[in-house]
Amino acid sequence: MDLKVVALAGGVGGAKLADGLAGCLAPENLTIIVNTADDFIHLGMQISPDIDTVLYTLAGLDDPERGWGRVDESWVFMETLEQFCGPTWFRLGDRDLALHHLRTYRRAQGESLSSVTYEIKERLGVKPNILPMTDDPVQTIVATTEGELPFQEYFVARSCEPVVTGFRFEGIKQARPAPGVLDSLHAADVVVFCPSNPWVSLDPILSIGGIRSGVENNPVFMVSPIIAGKTVKGPAAKMYAELGIEPSALAVVRHFETLLDGIVIDRLDAALAQEIESLGIQVREDQTLMKTREDRIRLANALLEFSRSTASKETLQ
Repeated sequence: MDLKVVALAGGVGGAKLADGLAGCLAPENLTIIVNTADDFIHLGMQISPDIDTVLYTLAGLDDPERGWGRVDESWVFMETLEQFCGPTWFRLGDRDLALHHLRTYRRAQGESLSSVTYEIKERLGVKPNILPMTDDPVQTIVATTEGELPFQEYFVARSCEPVVTGFRFEGIKQARPAPGVLDSLHAADVVVFCPSNPWVSLDPILSIGGIRSGVENNPVFMVSPIIAGKTVKGPAAKMYAELGIEPSALAVVRHFETLLDGIVIDRLDAALAQEIESLGIQVREDQTLMKTREDRIRLANALLEFSRSTASKETLQ
């Protein structure tokens, strides 16, 4: 019997493992809760970067070369915007733009982010359940040595250059879990933390009232987003270093220590296994770099096997 899995995801790495899980679980047994603290309004449109990355990836529409947006994109809108000296720092392809316009239109008619996300995922043929962490507005604010910056300004406009000193999530105290989020956690057999940025992808989800306690009631397993001190994509390792923490799979474990039961680390980090296990966290070593969809499915299967075997050992003890 398949496990009922709830995956917490944000960013490209999170979307890749979510796609791997979708490749080895029945759709009704997989729910993906997606970070929305990266969401923002740009050019009058409501943009949900992490939701769209997950949707495009699971629909097979993601662009593997750029690592974001849709494949086979056209750029007439951006070229015209540039001609008129408009803001082009956040790249919006024409097909991507249509999705943002649809979301904005539906939201203006009173629909929730959850309902719009459901409609889009159905039209894209995505089978697993995709839930935003909340329907309420939350925004990641990055504290830097140059002052506070909204996440997209830090991440895209400034290319992650400012030195990070901390984070806060504006609106987090008022935000409630989106419909279905707590129910999915209650019904889960295992929770998976995808290899997403701990600070700005996973922490916002866990900071929504009720989600952390829902996660705590389940076995929790993850794939480390850091390999040999570096991230494949994104600023997580840079953030750790600037906050005075050596970036490593061990640092990731310490970040989530009270929640984790097990972690899959890359074979390049095998030397860290003993110290991680001394913290009471089970370790599996594997190749965690996901270059192909076959890599995603193989890693997802390894993670699920790891969670089953660890649960079996605990049952026998």
